[in-house]
Amino acid sequence: MARIATNKDLHNAKKQKNDEFYTILADIERELRHYKEHFKDKVVYCNCDDPYESNFFKYFALKFNFLGLKKLIATCYIGSPIANMQLSLFDDESEENKTTKTPHKIEITETPDMNQDGAVDLTDVELLLGSNKNYLTRLNANGDFRSKECIELLKQADIVVTNPPFSLFREYVAQLVEYDKKFLIVGTWNAVTYKEIFRLIKENKLWLGINSNRNFSGFIVPKHYDLYGTEARVDENGNRIVSTNNTCWFTNLDITKRHEELILYKQYNPEEYPKYDNYEAINVDVTKNIPMDYAGTMGVPITFLDKLNPDQFEIIALGIIGSIDFTSNKRMEILDKNGNPTRKYTWNAKGTLYRLYNPKIDKVPAFKDVETGTLYSSIYARVIVKNKTL
Repeated sequence: MARIATNKDLHNAKKQKNDEFYTILADIERELRHYKEHFKDKVVYCNCDDPYESNFFKYFALKFNFLGLKKLIATCYIGSPIANMQLSLFDDESEENKTTKTPHKIEITETPDMNQDGAVDLTDVELLLGSNKNYLTRLNANGDFRSKECIELLKQADIVVTNPPFSLFREYVAQLVEYDKKFLIVGTWNAVTYKEIFRLIKENKLWLGINSNRNFSGFIVPKHYDLYGTEARVDENGNRIVSTNNTCWFTNLDITKRHEELILYKQYNPEEYPKYDNYEAINVDVTKNIPMDYAGTMGVPITFLDKLNPDQFEIIALGIIGSIDFTSNKRMEILDKNGNPTRKYTWNAKGTLYRLYNPKIDKVPAFKDVETGTLYSSIYARVIVKNKTL
């Protein structure tokens, strides 16, 4: 059985600039079906996508008429790492350019049934591009989304849909915000903890899409890609695919499903929902256990964000250092995984939320107050929220 790529694997990819995770068509279809009404008469830009390899371009080319698009634009970065080109880009292209993947753009305003077989498919797209050289042109620069000519294309777009480089996610989203663009993009769950991204979530300017984590069937990766011990499966087309449970969609396209009420059924009691020692909020370990009758602040799991109804809940803060004002500052001894002393110390439990250790529900304590000997349990990162309906 292939090992699922972890957050550490994706972090290693980011650190090493191995950003070539290509989204599977089925995952694109599974998410995009929720947003059909947003695309009619719109210009869609896929600005991190080799049109001959990108499933985003394939999706919109095939769905062009169904969605009622006005125009589809796709650009690729020089040196795209997947080298199995499906057709020659330019008649005069040298073998060297074919290897290094000449940066180019494709703009289409129609997808007719070119071969008149009664259906529009990728063969028709290929025939369309071959029938008019104006559809496909070279880029002057390297195709980077930050280049001047790609920014000019961005200005034309109504909606941007793609899988941007993990290592440039902050910068990529900042550009979309700067140019006031609608978007639907793929990222890692870890991105919700970036202060720039979380601020947008808190301000209701960005939110998570419908599918996340194990709802993704995986990513296509280049043959040279270092999987850090993760095994890859090979699909029927010979694509090397790695699975991950740390992926989600980010968007500012609003849909009805986002406003569905989260049904709550549990009632608050102080024993089941202890307060943090260093922040005025109760702890909730599982989203479904959010109490329906508690009007104060609550720390809920980060995975709550893909169930967030902005009409029902207000986001207050992210419960990690740098994003929240802790109300106490104690010198703690760090305990090992068995709860034993380590003679290592920290202030305020390394800047995390913590509460009194409870032997009934906690396996071992994580910290001990140096002055009082009081034991505490460290709480994994939480989103601090408040029920707006109470």
